[in-house]
Amino acid sequence: MTDNRGEGLEQRRKRLAAELAERKRDTGIEEAAEKSAEQSRKGYAQAMKLSSEFISAIVVGAILGYLFDRFVGTAPWGMIVFLLLGFCAGVLNVLRSAGMVSAPHPADRAARAKNERQDGDSRSDQR
Repeated sequence: MTDNRGEGLEQRRKRLAAELAERKRDTGIEEAAEKSAEQSRKGYAQAMKLSSEFISAIVVGAILGYLFDRFVGTAPWGMIVFLLLGFCAGVLNVLRSAGMVSAPHPADRAARAKNERQDGDSRSDQR
């Protein structure tokens, strides 16, 4: 009686081990699919961020150009200039957000400002 029981337990253990292995494999597939979906969502979010930054810079340039033309009376020229400036600002914002162009480090800005002040002092001393 113990031999049959031991044999039955051994078969049940093998069957359970096979089921666990199958579930682990299925879980691994599900985790891989979830990681892929997460990467896709991150890419979509990044694309929306970049496009909204670009479009908003152009719109702000156009509005400023319109207002400049309206108050100064320089018909299409203010709109053209500010629209081009908005386009350039939009491209620069997108490049910064994408990591292609980095903002200057605060220490570099401070050193540049210090050098400019020293150059200004030396020029006034020469006069």
